[in-house]
Amino acid sequence: MTINQSGWRPERPESDAANAGDTFTGNRALMLEEPLIFEIGGNSTTGVDFDAAPTAGVDRLAGLGRTAAIGLPGLSEPETVRHYTRLSRQNYAIDLGLFPLGSCTMKHNPRLNEKLARLPGFADVHPLQPVDTVQGALGVINELAHWLIRLTGMYGVAMTPKAGAHGELCGILCIKAALEARGENRKVILVPESAHGTNPATAAFAGFAIENIPANADGRVDLDTLKARLGPDVAGVMITNPNTCGLFERDMKAISDAVHAVGGYVYCDGANFNAIVGRVRPGDLGIDAMHINLHKTFSTPHGGGGPGAGPVVLSEALAPYGPLPFTARYADGHIRLIEEETAQDDHPNSFGRMTAFNGQMGMFTRALAYILSHGADGLRQVADDAVLNANYMLRQLEDVLEAPFGASGPCMHEALFSDAGFAEGFTTLDIAKALIDEGYHPMTMYFPLVVHGAMLIEPTETESKAAIDQFIGALRSVVERARAGDPALKAAPHFAPRRRLDETLAARKPVLVWKAPDLPVAAE
Repeated sequence: MTINQSGWRPERPESDAANAGDTFTGNRALMLEEPLIFEIGGNSTTGVDFDAAPTAGVDRLAGLGRTAAIGLPGLSEPETVRHYTRLSRQNYAIDLGLFPLGSCTMKHNPRLNEKLARLPGFADVHPLQPVDTVQGALGVINELAHWLIRLTGMYGVAMTPKAGAHGELCGILCIKAALEARGENRKVILVPESAHGTNPATAAFAGFAIENIPANADGRVDLDTLKARLGPDVAGVMITNPNTCGLFERDMKAISDAVHAVGGYVYCDGANFNAIVGRVRPGDLGIDAMHINLHKTFSTPHGGGGPGAGPVVLSEALAPYGPLPFTARYADGHIRLIEEETAQDDHPNSFGRMTAFNGQMGMFTRALAYILSHGADGLRQVADDAVLNANYMLRQLEDVLEAPFGASGPCMHEALFSDAGFAEGFTTLDIAKALIDEGYHPMTMYFPLVVHGAMLIEPTETESKAAIDQFIGALRSVVERARAGDPALKAAPHFAPRRRLDETLAARKPVLVWKAPDLPVAAE
């Protein structure tokens, strides 16, 4: 921002002003320019009037009273409300349009789920209430646990993990506890290069050594390489299925059988479960542990403010080692929270707690509402539509974008493209920035790492054909400009509140503290 005697004005390139016409405020109709909050309210004023503090009296702060200005801007209530409302208008959201982030499942959140999550007894429940006063809430947790087990074909479930990576850690700690109970000190976790990036980080955090398993030409796990590496030092494998290339691991059962044959366990990253829910039961594929992102498969997109939830379904071999607490329904219908590691509670081998309390109540309520409102046929259609939409996008764009694994058959819930065919000097970043001008949040970029200039796009199952066609049209237009070498593309976005940043400099030398500019002294 530039401060002058008339107030603040935004800095705009001359070409930008010439093309669109500059305004005194920097606003463009309802696209409102907004300065920093420090530039709106000076730190020498407040938004309310206070009488001067008395100079005499007993100092009860033991010398800890503030001696310098606090440095916060002073705004009135309407100024504060307007500031944050204007900032919110600069955010992209699922309620504004298609959110094409690959591997993130940013889909519409049914308002029915929100209504139920806000019911008294769910929205205002406290984790320290007596168990007898929260039987309804515990009933939701218990019923959701039942359906998660049924949908996955597993034996048990840990409900407390708060998100995907938290769920990964839960599953790996279950594997670690099971190995310790067997008196085995296995230290290696195998992670395919097509897995989510959190997988190796989680295993390393739990104390395991990580070894990568390469992908084959089809973008799937190289089964022969995996089998050749298995041995008595391998604790297990962490595999994402469908994987980060948007492909189903056809050899999943063979992988599980091979790992089990050497005494290891199989962890599956279930972040992409919405692609197979109602169609495939991971338990039938030999999975021992799998987290489920409730906020992705069963609504509440995590980009909408969260919070997340990552329950972990467990095989019969790992269920005894799952974390506390968990719910248990007794013959009289009463539900108890099992919170102690005792033999009488039939859970003496738990590795302990993942969280202080019982998980994310709001997420449990939303997920159960989603499951019950969809039913078995509706959940199957979720997977069908997610896969259909992604394959439609894949085939509609393959003439202008290279699909590295397009020839190996249909994709699952997300389409993967590379930057092959762009004019020299043009990159995936240019595509992403130009999509902002088109009114879209960019897709996932440069991931997975196995594809150069990767563009990973997930349209989700909640987008209509019309919405997907509009996005395809916008992306085609931008890609064609990149292939033709349009120089204007290098300066995109042109219409966003802020222009393109030097992202490398911003990452290496971030400016995190606002400082008042040195203003010139006005002439007499």
